[in-house]
Parts: sequence; C-alpha cells; structure tokens
Amino acid sequence: MSYSIAVRALCEFTAKVGDLDLRFTPSPTALEGIVGHRTVASRRSDNYQSEVVLQGTFQTLTVKGRADGYDPAQNCLEEVKTYRGDLSKQPDNHRQLHWAQAKIYGWLMCCKLELAQINLALVYFDIVSEKETCLLESFSAEALQAFFEHHCGLFLYWAEREMAHREARNHGAQQLAFPHAGFRPGQRHLAESVFKAVSTGRCLMAQAPTGIGKTLGTLFPMLKALAPQQLDKVFFLTAKTPGRKLALDAAQVILQRDNAPPLRILEMIARDKACEHPDKACHGESCPLARGFYDRLPAARLAASELSLLNQSALRDVALAHDVCPYYLSQEMARWADVVVADYNYYFDFSALLFGLAQANNWRVAVLVDEAHNLVERGRQMYSATLDQGTLNVVRKTAPDALKKPLQRVNREWNALHDPQPGAYQAYDKAPEKLLQAVSSCSASIGDYLNDHPQGLDSALQNFYFDMLQFSRVAELFDEQFLFDISKRDLERKRNLSQLCLRNVVPAGFIRPRLTAARSTVLFSATLSPRNYYADLLGTPPQTVCIDVESPFHADQLQVHIVSQISTRFVHRQASLEPIVELIARQFTRKPGNYLAFFSSFDYLQQVAQLLTEKYPHITLWQQSRGMGEGPRQAFLDQFTASSQGVGFAVLGGAFGEGIDLPGARLIGAFIATLGLAQLNPVNEQMKHRMAAIFGAGYDYTYLYPGIQKVVQAAGRVIRTQQDQGVVMLIDDRFGESKVRQLLPAWWSVDQTPSVLDTPCGSGLARESGVSFTDIPTDMASSRASPLPFLVPGGTQTQ
Repeated sequence: MSYSIAVRALCEFTAKVGDLDLRFTPSPTALEGIVGHRTVASRRSDNYQSEVVLQGTFQTLTVKGRADGYDPAQNCLEEVKTYRGDLSKQPDNHRQLHWAQAKIYGWLMCCKLELAQINLALVYFDIVSEKETCLLESFSAEALQAFFEHHCGLFLYWAEREMAHREARNHGAQQLAFPHAGFRPGQRHLAESVFKAVSTGRCLMAQAPTGIGKTLGTLFPMLKALAPQQLDKVFFLTAKTPGRKLALDAAQVILQRDNAPPLRILEMIARDKACEHPDKACHGESCPLARGFYDRLPAARLAASELSLLNQSALRDVALAHDVCPYYLSQEMARWADVVVADYNYYFDFSALLFGLAQANNWRVAVLVDEAHNLVERGRQMYSATLDQGTLNVVRKTAPDALKKPLQRVNREWNALHDPQPGAYQAYDKAPEKLLQAVSSCSASIGDYLNDHPQGLDSALQNFYFDMLQFSRVAELFDEQFLFDISKRDLERKRNLSQLCLRNVVPAGFIRPRLTAARSTVLFSATLSPRNYYADLLGTPPQTVCIDVESPFHADQLQVHIVSQISTRFVHRQASLEPIVELIARQFTRKPGNYLAFFSSFDYLQQVAQLLTEKYPHITLWQQSRGMGEGPRQAFLDQFTASSQGVGFAVLGGAFGEGIDLPGARLIGAFIATLGLAQLNPVNEQMKHRMAAIFGAGYDYTYLYPGIQKVVQAAGRVIRTQQDQGVVMLIDDRFGESKVRQLLPAWWSVDQTPSVLDTPCGSGLARESGVSFTDIPTDMASSRASPLPFLVPGGTQTQ
C-alpha cells in the first residue's frame, strides 16, 4: 500500500522538537504572507523560478510540495518565511522546523535536477519593514538524502500502523451489530435515516422524542458508514457536559461488545478544565509539561493510540505518564482519532480546531450535532463580539507606557458615543468608523509591543486585546444579520461607562458553510419545531431532509396538566408563590417520589423553595445555585435515587433542563412554572424587530418558539423508558392558548382542568390584570409561524 504526504505535514509530524510555547506573538495574516512571498520573488532575477512543484519517494511513501523559489544561477533553493517583530527572539525549535522543510525540498530538487550539491536559504521577510534576512548553507545531496530518508522512515512507521488500524477499523465497523437486543420504537427509523443521509451526502434534521436513544441511534449508523462512505472521522458535537457524557457512554456500550471494531474515541474538553498547572503560563520556562513537549510527544502519541476510549481521565493518565500537557495531547490525538466528542465550538467557531484540521487535511467527515436546538443561541454567541469600558479603564491604568496613547484614543472615541445617546440602551445600524479605526490601530500597537516583549502582557490587557481582535473581525463581517448596540451603566453616578456589542442575530450565514463542508451533518433534538424557525436560523442547505421520529411513548404514560388558575407573569410573581407551593405539596403528598420544579429565574426559584420549606418542612428539597460547577451539578443529580423522595428546584433552560437521564423512580414528575419566554428587555425587543424585518415573525422567533422549546425539553426529563409513568404540571394560563398547545408534542394528552388544585388558588390573576396572552403584540406573518410546516426552505419535502 502506498502513502502520500505534503512536505509541511511531514515536517510538522517528525521535525518538531523542544518546548511547547504558547506565548502570544502576532504573526502575519494569510494575505500578508502571500504578499510577502510575492515581494521576495519580484526582487529576484528573471531566471528565478517561483512555486516549484517537487515530488519524491521513499519505499511506499510519496512526498509532495511546492518550494518557494529556486535560483538556477546560484543553485540556491529558498524557503521564505514572513514575520513581524524581532527575529532574534524567534524560538530555536521554530528555526529548526524551517530548516527541516528546506532540507526536504533541497533533496527533492537534487533528485529533480540530478544535483550533487545545493545551496539552501531561509529567507525571513519582515512584512513591516520589508527587509530580508537570509540564512544560507550548502548541503551535499548525500546528506540531504539521509535526512529525507530518516524523516520518511519515522513517518512511514506511523503511517503503516495507522493504515493497519484504519483497515481493521473499517472491517470491524462493517461487521458491527447493534449493541442491544433490538431497537427501541422509533430508534430504527432514526438510525436508517442517518445512514441514508450520510450515504447520499445530505444534511438531516431529525426531531426525535427524548428517551428514544438518539445518541446511540445516530452514532451507530455513522460507524456503519465509515467504510462504505470512506469517512475519515465522525465528530459528535454537544452543547453541554451531560451531552458529552451520554455520547461517551454510548461509545463505551459499542466498545464493550464482542468483536467491537478497534475504534479510537476521543473526548475534547476546554483548556481550563484540562490544565494541570493553572498558575503557570504555557511555555517551557514556566510549565514543566510544556518543557520538552515535542521531544516526548511521539511516545505519548504512540501510547494514546493504543487505547480505544480516550476520555478525559484516560488521556490525562497517558499525558502525565509521559510528562506532556493533557490538553495539547488531546489536540494532537484529534488528528488520529476515529470519533471525536467535543463542544460545538470545536467545529463551528471562527477558529474551530476540528473544522480547520478537516479543511487542511481534506478529511471526509460526518458531523452529529446533539441537542441541535441549542446551536441557535450558541452560534449567536460565537459570532458576536463585546467590549466593556470598565475593563478598558482597568487596563489603561496598568498598561505599559507605549500602549497608553492608543488605549486612550479608543476610550476617547468610545466616550464620544455617549452624549448623543439619551437612554441606557440604544441599537444602531452599524458601529462608528472612527471607533473601529481606533480599535484596529490599538490592536496593531499591542501586537507590535508583544513582538518586542515576548514575555507577554498583564492577563487582563491580553484578554482585552483578544476581545478587540474579535470585535474587529466581526465588524468586517457586519451586515443585516447583526445589531450594534450600546448599553450604558452607572447612570446615577454620572459616569460614562458602557458596553459595546456587535450582536449576531442570525447565525445561519456562518453555520451553513460548516454544515455543507461535511459529507453529512445530522442535526437532532427532541425539539426542532417549527422547522422553518431552525432552517432559517441554522442555514440548513436546500436539500436538507427533515424527519419526525415517532414517539415510543403513549399518552397514558404521562399525565400533562395545564394549571391555568396561576399566572407566572412577573407582575403576578408574588401572588403565585403560595398557590405553587400548595400545588407541589398536594402532588407530593398524593404520590411521593422525586420531582423537578422549574422556574424562570433563580430569584423566583428561591422564593418558592423558601416558602415550601417554611410550610412543609417534611418535604426534602435541593436547589440549583448560580454558577454551579460540574461537581455540584453531579451532586444535585445524585440526590435522585430509586429510593429517595424530594423536589429538586432548577432554572428552566439551565443545566438540568435537558441532557440528563433520570429513568424510572429517579424522577416521576415535573412542575414547570414558566412559559420559558426570554426576558422582556431592550436587547430582546431589538432582536424581535430584526427578526420581524427578516422573517416576518418577530415575536415567535424571539420569544415563543425558544420558550416552548425549553418547556418541552424540561418535561422530557420525566419519561425516559417505555416503562416510566409520570406527571407534568404546566403552570400558567397561557399554556391553554391554542397557539401554544400546538407547539407541544403530539403524543401528549393535555388536560386543562382546575381539578389539580383543590381550591382556585391564584385564580383570576390573569383576568384581574386586564392583560391576556393574545394582547401581547406578536407581529407575526402567519405563513411563517406554522408550528409544523411540511416544507423547509428550498422546497425539500419533509419525510
């Protein structure tokens, strides 16, 4: 079997040595690099050859590439590198890598021209001064051949192992049987649809009920497609930690089967969660796991490649056994894993690692997007940018003298925005050009400073610098899919402090290219209705197939009651506390067990919890708190046992509203005391106006659809298996509106009756207020507000 690799990739794999060094040094942009290479070539003689195509072989390995330039008169091959800053501070291992590339090209040129000797030059081009620094050495063809064969041998050993692994993987995946005795109802439909989607290269949007086994029902068919579709990788992307755990659990089920394929399944986590030395900087002079990282990486990589499940714990064990950084070992293993389980941002962010690797290596990938309803809001966050003036004021005080003037200019242009704005919040068509120029100029000044001072900056200033870079990048992309807004603070103190935001409203334009770049992308969730809403905001391709997977559950498994006597509107919040407490206590007394109670805010949650504790101290309760870490979150879930009885209080849309599995007696009911609507504030109102202008459905797209999606997700925690029985109380009169009820799952049998309360506690609140749900302006276009449309944009029929 033959193999092929690019010169740069070969050297990246075999010639990197020394320390891992993440000290930030601004480098030329891709465009600046191209211009720099052209400038160097333009200064050479007429006989100078640019972009020389070269190729050579060693045993079964073919090495290809393009040398930057060759001067026949001087018999000199040049490797051109653009840079900015002080070249004398370039790390030694960078220089060594550049020489390795030059030597490989040198041998390939010797082969092409049958040379016995050649001159090699590293040409460093300063993009600011346009000055060239040339490092010239002469090499014999014999020496270069030895160098070439040594590095090819190192890679070929690895390549042969990888190809053997891939063949065994593909063969095993083709023989893979479903790991359970049979499919759950609806699970086979989902799995077959996923297999068809990847086989035809389509995007699939699958709405499948909670509890159906979506994780295994999507991962299994993708593994079966590895060989026939020649897939290099499967990316399983999640929004939250619980989703990542479910994916790893499903993978473990597959790996534990007899004759399981030899898969490598990698979990990627955030750097701050993987870091062993959070008090140290990421370079060899500070962190022992960065010192000599590339010298020890080959052995660590080899050890990691022999494991099937590279979850956080296993990868950490390998990394520490070889004294390398666990986080950067995981980044290396992303190149060699078969299935990567990671957060959305690893594929959808502007600088996403997995997407970048897939593009650079021409990987054929399939992407699974778990709980895809979350991608709308996460996409908005990834493609937005914020600058805070309070942070600017702090960093101005501690900034080096050379940076005070550019920071002051940013502050001056910022302050100029305040006087014309009378209120605390205002949205504008675009950001002022003078402000953008000041931000860009300041970013350039900080970049130049970092080049001259590689020891770095104060962390606050460096973080603000990154914020400015993101702000400038988003400003370049700004169009009608964005808002620019200014939020003032400390008005009572007469202080001009504000926050600037380039706010993405519709992330479709950035998500769509990532969806189409994959062989197939499957977006799945229990809540992907209305489909036009998700198709519009996620930018699904025109030929996307949409399916509704039948529910395995029956209406008699779940009692759904609308408690219309209670209003949870903010103006009725205080009056609703006692009726809700009575409702919870009455249901708990009637059928003791484990319940979840969801509220619209922590304040609301705490008020109800306090009153329940005072009136019914015998009822055990536990509460979600602000900023809960993974440990406390797990402790919260551990309270739900098969033998326990109590009520867990949580915020709707938070960590416990989706992605958790509490089957059987671990959870028998839920109280949902909110419609889930986003807070009524100036930002959301601006979002609503923009949604109305683009889609004709401002209220629905901003408030109603996202709110009901949270409700359905939370209710979905109750019924997890076909044996489960439970109850859901939807507490608010607005749940009775026909428009809202149409958005609830079709298999629910919803009872709108006052019988759930012995007395009409809180009754009349909605009537007394003089405001009903239908009184709220909706500015909807009825054709786009259909809850279950049969067509998605582009005319693709729903299947």
